[in-house]
Amino acid sequence: MLKKIIFSFIVIVCIIFVSTFYVKRMVKEQKIDTIIDQLSITLENKLQTHKMDDLRTAISLSKNRALIDALENDDEDLGYEILSDILNTIELNTNIHIRAQVITKDLNIFTRSWDDIYAGMPIGDYRTDLDYFKTHSTPRSSIEIGRRLGIKATVPIYKNGELLGYVEVISFFKSITEFFSTLGVDLYVLLDFKHMDSAVLMTQNLSVCDSVIANRNYNYSHIQTLKDIDLKILKHKGMVYKDNKYIFYENMYDSRSEVIGGFIFVLPERYLEYFRNPNDDISFLINVTRSSLYDVVKKDKYGSTIYDEYGADSFLYFQDVIDKEDREIFLDEAYSKFDKYSKDELIQIMLNRKIITKVDGRIR
Repeated sequence: MLKKIIFSFIVIVCIIFVSTFYVKRMVKEQKIDTIIDQLSITLENKLQTHKMDDLRTAISLSKNRALIDALENDDEDLGYEILSDILNTIELNTNIHIRAQVITKDLNIFTRSWDDIYAGMPIGDYRTDLDYFKTHSTPRSSIEIGRRLGIKATVPIYKNGELLGYVEVISFFKSITEFFSTLGVDLYVLLDFKHMDSAVLMTQNLSVCDSVIANRNYNYSHIQTLKDIDLKILKHKGMVYKDNKYIFYENMYDSRSEVIGGFIFVLPERYLEYFRNPNDDISFLINVTRSSLYDVVKKDKYGSTIYDEYGADSFLYFQDVIDKEDREIFLDEAYSKFDKYSKDELIQIMLNRKIITKVDGRIR
């Protein structure tokens, strides 16, 4: 009798254990499926927002009479002065950095906001997407391949019905990558190898999953995991689990609705607990359960590095000895250090002179 009771007890315990395990597994799978859906929706929303923001800026620039006159008169120096002055004013008052360029109707660079070196350089070979304007006169904003992959908002400039050129605002997924990072999700923007003939400025970028990484501020700690993944399997399943990480894939489309690459999301399993239960809130992905998640992610990604103890001037000597696989991290560190200096201070660094800190008195 005692044996029967013990046996029955063991059977009941086993049933409870198996049932509990099954239910937990189903709840976890449901949560992961919901996260995938929300990541996809959030990515689309962020991309659309950036496209529209860039397009509004490009349209505003295209209506600037002084800039139009400079383009019509082929005055490249004046064009650079006007364009850079407008965008510097925007950055000074909003802390938003905008990259814009003006292209002639013959598809040569007229001026760019970030330098005045390449005026007159032809870009038609890299920008086949501009063929769209041979049959259309309406502005558009889309992910396009140029010398780099990015979001390009392009507005044609007409005067008295004649095409003079184009104004274009360009962004490179930096803020989108940062946004997902604050959620504990690392984003990798990938361009298929077959498009590298056009993306000549990405030839030194790191490659994973038979693709080249387009965004520069990605988390390097997941690279080895991504290199060991079969992209075909990832595309087919939409999600794989490897090295205690959930890896999701989303196709990337250009303006012609052609797949030119993809977006890969990496979510370490330890971060799952920071997301709400999908039944709690329809926006559970955005509203994380613990405010400390950002600090955890920041510590993981931006913790102390080997470059912390060096000043900006030291980076001038490091650039020639950095291995290719470490170059992305080096560039991020260099940008963050040099951003703290004014133009005059940077010139002094280049001339190997003592830096005299300049305070301009502006309050931001």
